[in-house]
Amino acid sequence: MKTIALFLISLVTIESFGQNRQNVNSKITDVTVFLNRAQVTRQMKTQLSPGKTELVITGLTSMLDPQSIQVTGGGNFIILGTSHQLNYLSELNMPSNLKSMKDSVELLQKQVSFELMQKEILNKEEQMLISNQKIGGTNQNLTVVELKAMADFYRSRLSDIVSSRMKEDEKIRKVNERIAKLNQQISTQNELYQRNTSEIIVSVSSEASTNAEFEISYVVTNAGWTPQYDIRAINTKSPLQLSYKANVFQSTGEEWKNVKLKLSTANPTQSGLKPELASWYLDFYQPIEMALQGKVSGVRIQRAAAMEMRKKEDDRNVEEPLSPALNTGDFVNTIQTSLNTEFDIALPYTVSSANKPTLVDIRGYELKAAYNYSSAPKLDHDAFLLAKATGWEELSLLPGEANIFFEGTFTGKSFIDPNNIKDTLSLSLGRDKRIVVKREKQKEFSSRKFIGTNQKDSYAWEISIRNTKSEPIKISIEDQVPVSQNSQIEVTTVDLAGASYNKDTGKLSWDLKLQPNETKKIVFKYEVKYPKDKQVNGL
Repeated sequence: MKTIALFLISLVTIESFGQNRQNVNSKITDVTVFLNRAQVTRQMKTQLSPGKTELVITGLTSMLDPQSIQVTGGGNFIILGTSHQLNYLSELNMPSNLKSMKDSVELLQKQVSFELMQKEILNKEEQMLISNQKIGGTNQNLTVVELKAMADFYRSRLSDIVSSRMKEDEKIRKVNERIAKLNQQISTQNELYQRNTSEIIVSVSSEASTNAEFEISYVVTNAGWTPQYDIRAINTKSPLQLSYKANVFQSTGEEWKNVKLKLSTANPTQSGLKPELASWYLDFYQPIEMALQGKVSGVRIQRAAAMEMRKKEDDRNVEEPLSPALNTGDFVNTIQTSLNTEFDIALPYTVSSANKPTLVDIRGYELKAAYNYSSAPKLDHDAFLLAKATGWEELSLLPGEANIFFEGTFTGKSFIDPNNIKDTLSLSLGRDKRIVVKREKQKEFSSRKFIGTNQKDSYAWEISIRNTKSEPIKISIEDQVPVSQNSQIEVTTVDLAGASYNKDTGKLSWDLKLQPNETKKIVFKYEVKYPKDKQVNGL
């Protein structure tokens, strides 16, 4: 029996000697960020012993996809396989600023405990004084001087106790406020660094001791990037400046510190399988009418800040300006792959694991643009300056929010959707109060008549446009006439003042040129006839 036990122990010893297990450190060097998810690349170097070795790469995020793990190596050894496991006993390394805040909270909590003990001592002393108010024995008489001295002592000491206790309460209140603020700041990051970690185990075999280099890559969730644009117009004579930016976000718990960053328009979460067509059946159905409002082809204006465009005159001597500083976009190489676009950033970048994204400049572009004004006085009497840019198709734009600037002033936000833009990207740059637009009903040409069983309403509107600027302008005026949806309602255009007329939508448009201080007027007329016993909605 002893012989069998010794034999088993020998087998275990030989096996443990032949299969080494070695923890190794790795460093993140490259990150390719997709629209959803990211691929992280790590590098490591180690010394291999003869035989089989299990290299354990520790401290990895638990959000990596085990099926995406790839390992390559350099050296005189064989990679036998890889595996992945979670480690619930180890947490990700906490950043120094978060650790400092937690240490501060711990010290402040100790201070609160000390102040509470001081307050308790004062309470005990107060109770002792109150419980020992009898002075002398029952048969002993005190003089007035002794009685006054004891009363002064009680009054003075009790006053000191109350005052000290109030000061302790104030100290505790201030310390607790500081603790609450620190805890609020900690809570924004704490969740990211209290997750379990994971480990990648690489099994290798080597005939002799050798140096080994490895490159490990894997895909992580909770990471990606969204496009953002800054569009600037210096004046109405210069091209548009478009800054292509990316909001890179990741909450994996890993710090991407000084890594080579690459942004890709690929989305690994979308299926790459070709869809199969199913049978297409036809049947009668009741159509549901839906009204779509507030959308413009290509650009959805969310809000436009009211801005008065005024002429800037400055006769002071201006020093020669410094050359413009470089930004990250000057170090980005755009790569067109077979299916996607990649932006390779040459400068090292740091993206912390946080809820707040990191803004990365991708590229700067210059777009040819034509500027003109537009007004729809039925809805708003102000004239809006529009920039219509061309040549955007070559920029590999993605749907995203755009910040609009004109003459160095922020004027509002737009949403660029390349899927809905046609040949021209139209942007609103703000309001110009120096162009005065009015729309008034001409009562002398508006009337109501009854003809047999029908009623005919006549309408006339006058639109006046005045250019108070010191330079000529081009402006498009938009209005409309009603469109009938019932055969009993007849709409007749009497005089459209040379407008472009779309019969399907009822839209009217005029393209005008106005010289400085020039005023032009437009008068258009139309009639609506319908049965007099009916009420028409919309008039």
